[in-house]
Amino acid sequence: MAYHASKVQLSYDFTGAIPRDNEKFLQYQEFKKMFGEDGNMMVIGIETDSLFKLDFFRDYVQLNNDIRQIPAVENTLGIPVAVNLVKNDSTRKLAAVNLFQPLPENQQALDSLKDIFYTLPFYKGLLYSEKGNVFMMAVQINKDVLNSARRIDVVQSVSRVAMAFGANHNIDVKLSGLPMIRTIMATKVADELKMFLVISFVLTALILLIFFRSFSAVLMSMIVVAIGVIWSVATIVLCGYKITLLTGLIPPLIVVIGIPNCVYFLNKYHTEYALHGKKNEALVRMVQRMGIVTLFTNLTAAIGFGVFYFTNSALLKEFGVVAGTNIMLIFLISFIFLPSVLSYLPPPKTKHTSYLENKMFLAVLNFLNNLVFKYRPMVYLFTGIMVIAAILGMMRLRPVGYIVDDIPKSDKLYTDLKFFERNFKGVMPLEIAVDTKRKNGVVSLSTLQKLDELSSIIKVQPAFARPLSVAEGIKFAKQAYYNGDSLNYAVPNQFDIGFLAPYLRMKGTGDNASTFTRLVSSFMDSTRQVARLSVNMADVGSVELPRLIDSLRPHVNEIFDTARYKVTFTGTSIIFLEGSRFIINGLAESIVLAFVLIVFCMLYLFRSWRMLLISLIPNIIPLLVTAGVMGWLDIAIKPSTVLVFSIALGIAIDVTIRFLVNFKQELPLNNYDISATVRQTINETGLSIIYTSLILFAGFMIFAFSEFQGTKALGWLTSLTLIMAMVTNLTILPAMLLWMEKALRKKARKREPTPVDEEADLPMKDIGLEDE
Repeated sequence: MAYHASKVQLSYDFTGAIPRDNEKFLQYQEFKKMFGEDGNMMVIGIETDSLFKLDFFRDYVQLNNDIRQIPAVENTLGIPVAVNLVKNDSTRKLAAVNLFQPLPENQQALDSLKDIFYTLPFYKGLLYSEKGNVFMMAVQINKDVLNSARRIDVVQSVSRVAMAFGANHNIDVKLSGLPMIRTIMATKVADELKMFLVISFVLTALILLIFFRSFSAVLMSMIVVAIGVIWSVATIVLCGYKITLLTGLIPPLIVVIGIPNCVYFLNKYHTEYALHGKKNEALVRMVQRMGIVTLFTNLTAAIGFGVFYFTNSALLKEFGVVAGTNIMLIFLISFIFLPSVLSYLPPPKTKHTSYLENKMFLAVLNFLNNLVFKYRPMVYLFTGIMVIAAILGMMRLRPVGYIVDDIPKSDKLYTDLKFFERNFKGVMPLEIAVDTKRKNGVVSLSTLQKLDELSSIIKVQPAFARPLSVAEGIKFAKQAYYNGDSLNYAVPNQFDIGFLAPYLRMKGTGDNASTFTRLVSSFMDSTRQVARLSVNMADVGSVELPRLIDSLRPHVNEIFDTARYKVTFTGTSIIFLEGSRFIINGLAESIVLAFVLIVFCMLYLFRSWRMLLISLIPNIIPLLVTAGVMGWLDIAIKPSTVLVFSIALGIAIDVTIRFLVNFKQELPLNNYDISATVRQTINETGLSIIYTSLILFAGFMIFAFSEFQGTKALGWLTSLTLIMAMVTNLTILPAMLLWMEKALRKKARKREPTPVDEEADLPMKDIGLEDE
C-alpha cells in the first residue's frame, strides 16, 4: 500500500465538481471543441508612467521575448507585439504591421509610434486601462501542459521572469489568471497536506502521552493511524483518483478519527485491568465491550462521508468513496492490531492507569453529575435559549461561492486579482457563443451589427470588460481603410461594405500578419457559423453571476431572433460556479441521506424508538448551534463550510453510541435502576468521551491554520460542533434518560431481571428497552 501511495498525484482539473451529463458542462465541451481552451491565459500587469521611455520599453519588449521562449507558452498578447492595420491601395489589401518591431532607435521614434498606438481603440481596455498608465500582457499556455504537473514549472517560470523585470525597475508586477490561481491553489493543497499530517501526528501523540503516560500506548496508536494514512493515500491511487482540495483532507481526517478508536480500546483495557488485575480477561472484556461499539461508531462516521458517493458531483463521489472506505479500514486495523500487540506486552503499570483517578477530571465528572441530577431545568432552559438564538442565526445564512473564495484577502494572489478588476474589470473568462444556424452567417453584416450591439450593452456593466469578437476586428479594419481615423472604428454600414470588402482579406508576412489574423479568426469556428464573444469579468460569485446573466438575456433575445440564432453563455466562470452549486446541493442532500441511514443504524442498535429520539436530539442541537454561529458571523454556505455538518454528524453520533451502549450494558448490572446507571455511565464513559473530544477538537483545529479560508472555517466550525456534541451528550442525553426514567422503568419491569455473569460476554441486544 505504501508503494501505491508513493504514486499519488495532484489534480489540476477544476471541472470535476459538475456532472458529465449536465447541460452546461456539455455546452462547455462543445465550445472547447470549436474554439479551444478558454481558461489558459495568464496575465501580467504593471502600473507606470514610464512604459514608453526608451530604456524601459526595450526591457518590456525583452520581457515579452523571454516569456515567449518558455516551453509551453504558445503566444503572448501585449504592446510589444501590437499590430496596426495598414491600407495598401495598389493591392487593395490590409496588411498587419507590428507597430514596435523593429525596436525604435530613439525616443522621438518611440513617441511617434506611441501616438499611433493610442489612436487604436481596439487595444483600449485590452492592453491598457482607461486611465492609460496600467498595462497588461496576456500569456497563452498550452492546454495539455495546464492539465499536467508541468504547469507548475511553466507558471513559476513566467512568474520568475516577470518578477525579475519588476525588481529591475523597482515596480510591483501583478500576476493573475486562472492558470496561476489553479496552480498556486493546487500547490498549497499539497504543502498543507504534508503540514497537517505532521502537526496532527505530533499533536495527537503529545495528548496521548499526557493521557496514558505510556510510550508504548502512544507508539501503538501512532502505528495504527500511520497504517490508516498510508492506506487512505493508496486507496486514492488504486481508485484512479488524484489529490484534490477535498481528498487532500482525508489523511489528516483518518488521524483524528483513528486516534479515538485507540483511546477507547486502551481506556477500557486499563479500566478492566485496574478492577481485577488480570491481563487476559481485561483484553477479552475490552474486545467484548468495545468491539461492537467501535464498529458502530466507525460505521456511522463512514456513512457520514460515504453518502457523498450518491451525489452527482465527481469530486464528492471520490471523497465519499475514499473517506468512507478508509474509516471502516481504520476500525479493522485498530480492532486487529491493538489486542494482538497488547497480548504480547507486559500488563500496564500503576502509572499507566493513574489517569483514571485524575482529580481534575473527577471534579469535571462530579460537576456533570450535579448538572444532570440537580439542575436539569437550568440545563433545559439554557439549551432552549441556545437553540432559539441558533435558529435566528440560521435565518441569516446565505449560499455564495467565489473562484478565489478560499484565498486570504491579504494574499498577493487575491490582491493582484483585485488590481486587474479595478483596472480591467477582471480576468475571469466568460464566453458567449452565437450560433447563426448557417454557414458563413457570422460574417454577414446584420450579424456583425448584432454582435456589436450586444458588446455595447455588456461593456457598460461594471462587472464586465469590453467583449472581444470578430466585430471588433472588422471595426479595426474599417478604421484602417479610412487611414487610421479613430472616428471610423465602427461596424461597416451597407454603404461602406462595398468598398471595404476587398480589403478584409488581410495579408502580411511572418508573425506580423498571423498575430492579428489568428486573433480575429479565433472568434469564429471553421465554418464561420458560430461566433464567439469573449468577456473578461470580475469574480462576482455564484449568486451575482446568474443574476447578471439573467439581466442580459432580455437584451440577447431582443437583439438575436431565437428562430435564427442560438445564444449560449458558457466558459470557465460558468462551469466553476455551476460546480460550486452542485457541491453545495450535493452536500445538503448527502447530509439528509446520512441522517436517515444513521437513524436506521441507531434503531437497529437500540431497537427502541424512545432511545432513538433520545440519541438524536443531543446531535441535532450542535448542528443547529454551528449553523447559527455561521449566520451570526456572516460565514457563507459554500462547499468547505457545508462539509462541516456531514463530518460533525458522522463523528458526533459516535459519542452518543458509546454513551448509550455503555448505559445499556450497565443497566441490568444495576438492577434496571436508571438513575444509578446514568451516574455510573457518566463516570465510566465521561473520561474517555472528554479525552477523545479534546483529541478531535485539537485534530480539527489544525485546519484553522490553513491558508485557505474555507479549510480554516472547516477546522474551527467542526471543532466547535464536536465540543458542543460532547457537552450535549454529557448533559442533555443523560438528562433525557432521567426524564424518561418512569417510562423506561415501567417497560423494564415487564421482564424479570436475569443475573449477569461478570465474566460472561454481555449480549448486545437491547435489554428491556424494546418497543412493543
